[in-house]
Amino acid sequence: MRRERERERKERERERERERNFHAWIRRTRRLVEVWEGEDDLGLELIQIVAVFFSPCCTWRRYTLFTSWSKSLPGAAEEPLFHVDLSIHINSHPMNFDQVLAAIGGFGKYQKILYIWICLPQILLAFHMMVSIFTGATPPYRCRESSSSEAGNQTSLPAENASLSESSCFSSEVMLRPQGNRTERVPCSRGWVYSTEVFHSTTVTEWDLVCSKAGLNSLGSSIYMFGLLVGSVLFGAMADRYGRRLVLLLSIALQTVFGVAVAFAPNFPVYVILRFAVGTTISGVIINAFVLGTEWTCTKRRMLAGIITDYTFGLGYMLLAGVAYLIRDWRKLQLAISAPGFLLIFYIRVLPQSARWLLANDRREEAIALLRKAALVNGRVLPPAVQAERWEFLGGSKRSHSAMDLIRTPQMRKRTIILFYIWFVNVLVYYGLSLGVSRLGTDLYLTQFVFGLVEIPARSLVLVVLPFSRRLSQSGFMAIGGLACLLMLAVPADHPNVLTGLAMVGKFGITASFAIIYVYTAEIFPTVVRQTGIGVSSMFARMGGVLAPIINMLHNHNPVTPLIIFGTSPLLGAILALALPETADRPLPDTLEDVENWDIRMGPILENLEPYEDFDPPESSCNI
Repeated sequence: MRRERERERKERERERERERNFHAWIRRTRRLVEVWEGEDDLGLELIQIVAVFFSPCCTWRRYTLFTSWSKSLPGAAEEPLFHVDLSIHINSHPMNFDQVLAAIGGFGKYQKILYIWICLPQILLAFHMMVSIFTGATPPYRCRESSSSEAGNQTSLPAENASLSESSCFSSEVMLRPQGNRTERVPCSRGWVYSTEVFHSTTVTEWDLVCSKAGLNSLGSSIYMFGLLVGSVLFGAMADRYGRRLVLLLSIALQTVFGVAVAFAPNFPVYVILRFAVGTTISGVIINAFVLGTEWTCTKRRMLAGIITDYTFGLGYMLLAGVAYLIRDWRKLQLAISAPGFLLIFYIRVLPQSARWLLANDRREEAIALLRKAALVNGRVLPPAVQAERWEFLGGSKRSHSAMDLIRTPQMRKRTIILFYIWFVNVLVYYGLSLGVSRLGTDLYLTQFVFGLVEIPARSLVLVVLPFSRRLSQSGFMAIGGLACLLMLAVPADHPNVLTGLAMVGKFGITASFAIIYVYTAEIFPTVVRQTGIGVSSMFARMGGVLAPIINMLHNHNPVTPLIIFGTSPLLGAILALALPETADRPLPDTLEDVENWDIRMGPILENLEPYEDFDPPESSCNI
C-alpha cells in the first residue's frame, strides 16, 4: 500500500508539473497573438493549429483547457481562415539543435537512461587498460639450479621492488681448468625460478620475459597502446561516416571477442597481436560512447554528463585491484575481465543513434523520429515547427568533411595543434604514472586501488571548477600534475610513502586534466568534424601511451629521466592551454564557419542568440 500511495503521489506531482508547463506555453502563445493587433482571425487560427500539433502529445484534459481558452479569444465565433499560410511565421525564427534539445529536455529521463548504457562499458575499459599491471607483473626470480638447491634458496629471492641485478640473470658454475678450478658467473641456461608469493602466474613467468627478454614486456605494452592509436583513427573516421551507434556496438563486440581470445594465447607473439586488436577496439568504445552522450546532452549539463562516465572508469580501476587480488593466475584474470562483455548484447535494442549526427548528414526524418521519442520519454513535446518538418537546422551541411578540415582554417588549425599536444601529454603522464606503480615500493594491490580512488575526487573537483572556466581549469590541473612529478625528484628512494603521496598528487592533477580535455575538445570541434577531431586527438594521445612504457624503461638507466619528462611536458601544456577559447555555457559549433566566427573575446554565445520565441522551453529543461 505504501508503494502504491508513493506511486500515486509522484504521478500527481508529474501531472501538476505538466499542467504548469502547459499553461506556460499558453502564456507564450498569447503573447504571439497580441503581436497581430486587429488580426483576430489569424491569431485564432494560430492557436488552433498549435492545438492540433499538441493534441497527440497531451491528455484530453489539457486539450480541452487549451481549446476552451482559445474560444474565449475575440473572433472565436467566426469561421477561421484556414487558407492562410503560416509557414513564414513558424520559420521566422530558425532553430539550431541546442534549442530543440533544450525544448525536449536536455538532460531528462531519456539522457539519463542513455548514460547508464554508456557508463557500463567504461568499467570494462578500465579492466582492459590496467590489467597488464597484474598480468604482466615481474615477480622476484633467480636462475634455475639443481632440484635440491631450488628448495633451499627459495627464501633468498630478491625483494619484489629490487632493481635487476646479476644475481637474477646469472648463475655460478665451477669451471675445471688445468691451472685450478674457479667459479664464474654465466648466463642462466636452465631457465628461472619465480616467486609465487604474490602472483601464481603472469605472462613474464610463463614466457620467461626477464633478463635479456625483459624489454619484450614493455614492448608488448607499447604495441597495445599503438592499437589504441590505430583504433582512434579507424573508428573515429568510421563513426563520422556510419554513425556513432553502429561503430560503438561493433567496438564492444570485437573488444569482448578479442579479450577472451587473449586468455588462450599459445605464445607471446600471439598474445601481443590479440592485445593490439583489443587496443583498437578500446578507442572505438571510448570516443564513440563519449561523443554519443555529448551530442544528446544540453549545453549546461554536457560537462556533468562527461564526468559521469569518468566516475565509472575510476570504479573499474578500483574493482580491478579487487578482482586481481582474488585471481592470481593471468589467464583466469584475463577471462574474468573480458567475458562480461557478452552481457551487453542487449545494446543492439536499446542504444540510440545521435540525432545531431543524423541531421548533419541530411537524414532529417530519422532525426525527428528520435527527437520525438526522446521528448515523449522526457514528458515534453517537440516544437511545432519541428513536428511540421518546417525546421531549418542551423549548421546543417551536405558537404563531406575529412581530417584535413581540422587544419584548413587559421583558428581551427591553431586550436587543433594545441589540443593534439594536450591530449598527447595527458595520456603520456597518466599511463606513465599508472604503469610505473610497481616501482613506488608499496603494496601493489593497495596502491592500485588508491590510484583508482583518487580519480573520484579529481573528477568531482572538475565538476566544481569547470563551469567557471574550461581554459583555466585545463591549464591549472596540468600544472599541478607536472609540478608533483618534478617534486618527486627531490625525494630519496628510501621514502616510499612520500614518493607514493606525490605520485597521487600528480595522478590527481593529470586525471582532472584528462577529464577536462574530453569535454573541452568536444566543445571546440564543430559537429561536422567533431568525431574525426576527437578521433585524431585520441590518435595523438595514444602516441603518448605508446611512449609511456618506453620512457618508464629509462628508469633502469637513470631514475630521474622519466620524472623530468613527466614533469616538464604538462607545464608546457598548461601554458599552451591559455591560448584556447573559453567554451563554458556556449552551444556546440556546427560548422567550420562557426569556429572562425567565434571570437575568443566575445561573451557567451547564449547571451547573443536570438531566442526562439514561438516555443521557448521552460527554464528547467536542462535540470537533472
